[in-house]
Amino acid sequence: MAKKLYGNNIRKACEVCQHGRLSADGSVMLCPYKGAAPLYHYCRKFIYDPLKRQPLRRPKQDPHKAEDFQL
Repeated sequence: MAKKLYGNNIRKACEVCQHGRLSADGSVMLCPYKGAAPLYHYCRKFIYDPLKRQPLRRPKQDPHKAEDFQL
């Protein structure tokens, strides 16, 4: 089995489905198959869309100090 884009453990949810569209207020997804659905819901028509994925932010790193570069 080939490794999928962003790993094989992708959680199914309407917010990353190819068919879902975010509503104007951002609280529900509008699906042509199921109508208005919560963001975490999914159905049999779920197809993962990697372009809708929201990556996690990187943690802030502490600035380097001069003593970090001394031997």
